[in-house]
Parts: sequence; structure tokens; C-alpha cells
Amino acid sequence: MGKNTIDILGIKIDNIQQSDVFGIVNAAVSNNEQIHLEGVNASKIVDMQEDQALRDSVNNSNLITADGQSVIWASKILGQPLKGRLAGIDLMYKLVDMAHKKGYKIFLFGAKEEVVKKVIDIYSETYGSEIIAGYRNGYFKKEDEPQIAKQIADSGAHMLFVGITSPIKENFLHENKETLQNVNLIMGVGGSFDVISGKVKRAPIWMQKTGLEWFYRVLQEPKRMWKRYLVGNSKFIWLVLKEKMSGTKA
Repeated sequence: MGKNTIDILGIKIDNIQQSDVFGIVNAAVSNNEQIHLEGVNASKIVDMQEDQALRDSVNNSNLITADGQSVIWASKILGQPLKGRLAGIDLMYKLVDMAHKKGYKIFLFGAKEEVVKKVIDIYSETYGSEIIAGYRNGYFKKEDEPQIAKQIADSGAHMLFVGITSPIKENFLHENKETLQNVNLIMGVGGSFDVISGKVKRAPIWMQKTGLEWFYRVLQEPKRMWKRYLVGNSKFIWLVLKEKMSGTKA
């Protein structure tokens, strides 16, 4: 696969469409290879400027997608337009559906026990229990990681979805990639389990399309989200404009 990437603040984002992702994942399963997929939004890109471990974890994945409308806007401002946003939760929905149709198995890792169990129940009811290779909540100590990775690897899963906050999920996948080598797709999906379970509501379609999904999240959980989005987005805008001005001067 020829790599068509766009550089935004030192992160090479793959300029691909949703259908391309499904083709790549399907080929990985068929050839018994592994794809590590990571999505980036404004907040994560800002964090990557100062967190070297997170930067290495994301940059060493096989696919980096734009999981945020602000990243699409930034690509246009910098004169390297991306084809479109690939929200992690939308990819997960369709990848799980693909798993059902192809007979692949999934493993869910993350969130509170009652939340991840609810998602398992939903998928079991929708697709049948045979799609489930296993699951585990997202509460653990650093020293537990090798055992968790082995549990996932031994489950027979073709796809692993990790619903844990950054940078924990990115670093877990990067550091345990060798143990997980027989899992064909390893992917961080952030708070997707909370949405799928019904614990958190997703923004209306119009807010998703206009880039206001982050604002909807702040309204739902202001204490937890205001700094991440308001401060993070402001820093992102400044960094993008700074890069734009630097390029213009050059």
C-alpha cells in the first residue's frame, strides 16, 4: 500500500477514506498480519508536542487517522487537505459489523466493568455471542499489563478495541505490540464504550459535521472535559497558525 500522508505538527496522518481502512484491516486478517490504528484529534496532537512517549507510540502505529474535525480544518489551513474525518467510534461500529459478516472475533478492553459488560451484551444480542473473544475492564496497574496482553493474545481475537483514555491506551498498544502480534487489528477507541453502552450521549449529527462534537462533550461533563477541550483546542489553533505563518515566511 502506497502511503499518502499529511504532516500536521510533526505527525504524519494517513490521507485515506473509511473504505480504505476496511480494506486494509480485511487484508491484515486474511494475511495474518497486524495493523495498529490510532486516531488523532486536536487535544492528542497538542499532548504529543510535549509527551515523547505518546508521540512515539502514535507515530509507530501503522495507520494514523484524523479523529477530529479540527484536524481536517488544520490540514486545509496548511494547504494539505485530508479527505475527511474518520471518527474512531464510527470506524468501530463498522469494523464490528464487518467482523460479524466475516466471522472474525473481537476483544473489548476498557471502561468500567458494568460499561464494557453492557457493550458485550449489546453486541452478543445483535451479532451472536460467537463474535466475542473476550473482554476486560480498564482498571489495572502498570505491572498487570503483560498478563492482560497475554490474555488478549490467547483469546483468539482478530480485533482488539481499547476504550481507555490517552496516553494509557496508546502506550499499552505500543509497548505490548509483540505480545499482541497474532491480533490483526489493535485500535484505541477512547470513550466509545461509554457511548455504545448508552452511558454518554453522542452529539447530534449536525454538531459532528460542524466540528462542535467536543463542545457537546464539555456540556455533558464540564468538570472533566473543559480543560482538555477548551485549553487543548486553543493551543492547537495557535500551533497550527504558527506553523502556517512559518511556512508563509519560508
